[in-house]
Amino acid sequence: MYLKDDFQNKTLVISGGTRGIGRSIVLEFAKMGANIAFTYNSNEELAKQQALDLEKEYNIKARAYALNILEPEMYKDLFLKIDEDFDRVDFFISNAIIAGRSVAGGYTKFLKLRPRGINNIFTATVNAFVVGAQEAAKRMQKVGGGSIISLSSTGNLVYIQNYAGHGTAKAAVEAMARYAATELGELNIRVNIVSGGPIDTDALKAFTNYEEVKEVTSKLSPLNRMGQPDDLAGACLFLCSSKASWVTGHTFVIDGGTTFK
Repeated sequence: MYLKDDFQNKTLVISGGTRGIGRSIVLEFAKMGANIAFTYNSNEELAKQQALDLEKEYNIKARAYALNILEPEMYKDLFLKIDEDFDRVDFFISNAIIAGRSVAGGYTKFLKLRPRGINNIFTATVNAFVVGAQEAAKRMQKVGGGSIISLSSTGNLVYIQNYAGHGTAKAAVEAMARYAATELGELNIRVNIVSGGPIDTDALKAFTNYEEVKEVTSKLSPLNRMGQPDDLAGACLFLCSSKASWVTGHTFVIDGGTTFK
């Protein structure tokens, strides 16, 4: 059992908090009493309603902020807005991803990869993590430390059709997190990665081979099922708790055993 003191009256900042993995993470932290600052891409009405629901259900403070992770520099203004609404930042989770037209030329077979699509994926994955983590670390330093996490994917360890752009970007953000962990440790800021196998989310459903991925994942996993958003949310909660106080610079693979079998 986690100590509520690890989370009560502390603040989580997370990108992409309205759906899928991000929403599950938000709920896990809210249940423990953490205040929540989360971002959304386009659906303001949904995000604002979610913030109201969180406050009512869990008696915390919750705020939603617009963010386009293809413009990572927006994080600087975003954190200034967060400063107005919250008195501290303790946890930062880089979770938001891009899909659809913005990954054209990046989500495809190797011979069809194009620089623009690859660059967009790297911007949303690596650059967004860097700028977001930098801004969060400045605030964490003021309160004596904190925990930073980036979501990743086992698609940088095993082959997934059409995933070369994403998989390579995930490998890059994992390397970046290790560098961040090494340099931020003296500030009592821990940096880790939570890497998921295929997780059953709307983002995965957008993949052209979703049904195939779902079937193969269930067969590969000794647990005979696909991963769910809650599976990754629990790992994030652990890494931000005092029980993980000596864990930094690591990648936690949450994949139902699929990368071994």
